[in-house]
Amino acid sequence: MSIGIVVILYNPDVEHVNHLINEFASDEWQIAIVDNSPHSTQLDLASNCIYSHYPSNLGIAEAQNVGLRALFSQSIGYCFLLDQDSSFSPTIAASLYKQFIALEKVSAVAAIGPSIHCQFSNTVQEGVIQKGKQISLGLREVKQIIASGMLISHQAFEKVGEKESALFIDGVDHEWCWRAKCKGLKVYQSQLVSMPHRQGDDRIKVLGITFKQGAPVRLYYQLRNVLILSRRRYVPIYWKCRHLFAIPLRYIVNRFVFENGQERGQFMRKGLRDGIRKTYGPLK
Repeated sequence: MSIGIVVILYNPDVEHVNHLINEFASDEWQIAIVDNSPHSTQLDLASNCIYSHYPSNLGIAEAQNVGLRALFSQSIGYCFLLDQDSSFSPTIAASLYKQFIALEKVSAVAAIGPSIHCQFSNTVQEGVIQKGKQISLGLREVKQIIASGMLISHQAFEKVGEKESALFIDGVDHEWCWRAKCKGLKVYQSQLVSMPHRQGDDRIKVLGITFKQGAPVRLYYQLRNVLILSRRRYVPIYWKCRHLFAIPLRYIVNRFVFENGQERGQFMRKGLRDGIRKTYGPLK
């Protein structure tokens, strides 16, 4: 059975994406590349690749849906989701797939993902409070995982539903995991494999607290979607409290400590307003 790989692009590092394509240039893998960049990305596409370009930018959620629908329609049973900068390999993919197949025999599985090796701290990330439930050596059940490296089945995709395109970006992967758990499916994280991952552009420590620094516009979606998701009953209480209580401090740091503070403040205030109003979709 072929295994699918969905890669979402937005002004990517072409060399890195070509390397990823080359790593999986085999009939064993089927690749769907969904490009949200304003201009099409010139890639060295292999015969097992499908390339779709959406210059208007569908957002990450709908781009993932496009790729998943394209591959699952070809009778592919399992698909990985990757970011354009994911450091992913056939070895990691094979290990996760093997664990997924074994888990399916004993429980209803929504998704499995690798442990995440933060490229800023050079450590494998582990929750301080939410560590997950240890299932066996090398595997734990968790509430959510990030999309990069996530493996889901066609069956789970049909049962849980598509990624929520109205969120556009930020919170998309977690919301899908929470929705899956609400429907009786489980989410797992492998401790046998870890994947290097870079979230944000930088890390800055203020008063002993480390903050992620990304593009100013992302603050709009982050704050808006926190307010939107916090109203939902299936979203974990810990996540709601952690993100809602952090809003004032995040605003102060982004507005008065980070560069482009005025622009960051504007995006955050707009995100708060639209979150209260339940405004969905891309920023108008």
